[in-house]
Amino acid sequence: MAFDWFRRRYTDSKGGAESSPQDPELAAPPAPEPAAMSPEDYLAFAKAAYANLKARAAAQATQAEVVSPAAPAPESPASKGSQPSAPEAAATEAVSPTSPPVQPAAAPSFFDLAPRAAERLQALAATAMEEPEPEGVAAVAPPPAPAPQSAAEELVFDEGFRWSAEILAAQGRKPEEISIEEISWLQKLRRSLGKTRLNLINQLKALVGRGPLDQDAVEEIEAMLLQADVGVEATEQIIQALQRRLREEVVPPEEAVKYLKQQLRQMLTVGDPTFAPQRGTLNIWLIVGVNGVGKTTTIGKIAHVARESGYQCLIAAADTFRAAAVEQLKIWAERAGVEVIANPSPNADPAAVVFDAITAAKARGTELLLVDTAGRLQNKKNLMEELAKIRRIIDKKAPEAKVESLLVLDATQGQNGLRQAQVFAEVAKLTGVILTKLDSTAKGGIALAITQQMHLPIRFIGAGEGLEDLRPFSSYEFVEALLSEY
Repeated sequence: MAFDWFRRRYTDSKGGAESSPQDPELAAPPAPEPAAMSPEDYLAFAKAAYANLKARAAAQATQAEVVSPAAPAPESPASKGSQPSAPEAAATEAVSPTSPPVQPAAAPSFFDLAPRAAERLQALAATAMEEPEPEGVAAVAPPPAPAPQSAAEELVFDEGFRWSAEILAAQGRKPEEISIEEISWLQKLRRSLGKTRLNLINQLKALVGRGPLDQDAVEEIEAMLLQADVGVEATEQIIQALQRRLREEVVPPEEAVKYLKQQLRQMLTVGDPTFAPQRGTLNIWLIVGVNGVGKTTTIGKIAHVARESGYQCLIAAADTFRAAAVEQLKIWAERAGVEVIANPSPNADPAAVVFDAITAAKARGTELLLVDTAGRLQNKKNLMEELAKIRRIIDKKAPEAKVESLLVLDATQGQNGLRQAQVFAEVAKLTGVILTKLDSTAKGGIALAITQQMHLPIRFIGAGEGLEDLRPFSSYEFVEALLSEY
């Protein structure tokens, strides 16, 4: 069973759960409005979710033990001095079955990378084997490296877990539907928005402590939103909504914060909130953006999300002009377990690479083809011609494909990123935005500026450099993480 991140459901590798006619709600996104639950209900929900996650992890561990080969025999005392350390063990596990067996007596060093130093390495290993072990060392020798802990083993029922479970419960989820990945992601998202939240929450608490909101308080909220890089247009819309509410009735402080959250969620929801590759057909996503925003790493992370969600994925290395772009993409694709279609010739035609990738995708039954495109803004005319040629190839070679054009924006660039978006919107027929590096900025409000000024939906958000640090966007989860108080 795979967890489909696009639909937040467990499914088989072929997407069978999604296609089941008995469950028409399966492909629906999480409910945008919170459910009415008491604190006691939320606590009970979190406990039930935690118990389910532990039970599921235990069942998977048992199943893995049944299907795994017999464990290797313990090391003899003679090899006690050559036991690999934790980093060595991890490196050994990463070696493919076709690789030559690793000698346990040879401690990895920089000599491993030099073929001419093989004899010297063997000599060093032999010397290490012959060296007698000092008395008393056995009692203090380091124990064998423990096996890496799974996410379930590292899961702790703390405040972060309870908050994450509450967010999922408010969206209408059931305890048995929640995955460990979701809990981990929500906690990571909240930590990543910490710089932005620190400014917002501290000022909101100060305003809340003064009683019902007045005009002076509204002006302070306006300044606070501008400091978070929400943008003038989005800020004016929020302030006008608050002022209308104030004219209608006296707004208690806690209701004002709740109303502010509701306004932010509505502003972040642009177009159809459902965004997922269609099963059983070819989806082609053009990933565009200027050099340096994390476009190549973002493609690797999206490929990881797609593969973990049960999709057949392929990557086209069509950014053939940037130095080492293809090699960097191959590294990230290898981490994600996805193949790359590339042309080894320098300065190859990007459209030709896309042509070959579409041919390969059709031959292999690929469901999602990610296309890395050039990010050169210094010559807009060439960029426009290149993207137009790629679109013509797609229309001719795969007219039935569902095509998306997603712009990668660096959240740390703030309003400068919006100017990049305006240029790409003219040449790339954008359908959505991927917002990266939220963990490195105190201006997370740029998400609101994007949806209001560009009228484009945010499809993914990135909150870190790891492979697991990019996920599909949820306006409800984003706002709650942005304005949470714990």
